[in-house]
Amino acid sequence: MESVGKLYGFYDPDEMRMIFKNRSKKLIPKVTTLEKCISEFLKDGDYIASGNSAIERTPVAALMELIKQTKKNPKKHLKYGAVGGSPLPSVLAFMAGCFEECDISYGMALEALGVSKMARRCFEAGKVQVTEWSNGTLAWRVKAAAMGLSFLPARSILGTDTFRYSASKEITCPFSGKTYAAIPALYPDIVFIHVHAADIYGNSFIRGTTLVDVELAESSKKVIITTEKLVPTEFFRDDPLRTTIPFYLVDAVVEVPFGAHPGGMPYEYHMDVDFLRKMLQAAENENSYNAFLEKYIYNVKDFNEFIELTGGIERIMKLRHKVLHLDLKEDI
Repeated sequence: MESVGKLYGFYDPDEMRMIFKNRSKKLIPKVTTLEKCISEFLKDGDYIASGNSAIERTPVAALMELIKQTKKNPKKHLKYGAVGGSPLPSVLAFMAGCFEECDISYGMALEALGVSKMARRCFEAGKVQVTEWSNGTLAWRVKAAAMGLSFLPARSILGTDTFRYSASKEITCPFSGKTYAAIPALYPDIVFIHVHAADIYGNSFIRGTTLVDVELAESSKKVIITTEKLVPTEFFRDDPLRTTIPFYLVDAVVEVPFGAHPGGMPYEYHMDVDFLRKMLQAAENENSYNAFLEKYIYNVKDFNEFIELTGGIERIMKLRHKVLHLDLKEDI
């Protein structure tokens, strides 16, 4: 069987090895703003990915700044990788018209809340070109890149339409003679990852599932960390096991409290189901969604103003009360 999907985000592993080798390992402060680092890093043709677990720990603040900047200063041929199943960034960014091409497993449905009609129309009208993957194979693409390989072998999608519409290739195992799918490596140009805590150098702590975020940090050319809070470096030195992502993989650190809202943040705050429903309702047609973008993204000064528009700290506190084991004071 031949696959027909276009291959995105692939670089020669030796080329990427040299890029990673030449990355500075100096312990220097990297605290900045989203506006500054995105405007500095983003260029035409870039492949963007974001760490998350569905609607949890999504770097919403970073994605909103990306949407705002691509509105003011459009970039050509931007691509997106919906790694790990990332419906919230997919819905936000595709409806705003940020991306022309994407790798996707599932990404248009906000879980049980439903499917965005505007996002669906983007795909049906061919405004976004798609290469399909399963959740596993898209994650394995990142894993292959983190390992410095050009591909990883798999069996799971052989003989399926997912294989046909992917960019995988059939290969023969030199040991057994069996047929495998070669899953090509994925090296994003920029990745956004939202974490529970980080220091000024980029050492980052994620509490709970990391999904493929560590591998994304290991395989991306530029890594932008947004964090709920900045903590002293001693937090990591006192217990090195807290270092989920080490500083030398990180290019920028931005402190953004509640930066995953209206998605959830494990152990911090619950997703705002009411606001997500409002977003889907706005996505019924182009006029209502454009009004939504103007109100909540294009015309807000920063993410703090967005928080105020969505109910402020009082709303966040109510969402906190929905989360068990909230108190992190002993850990952070």
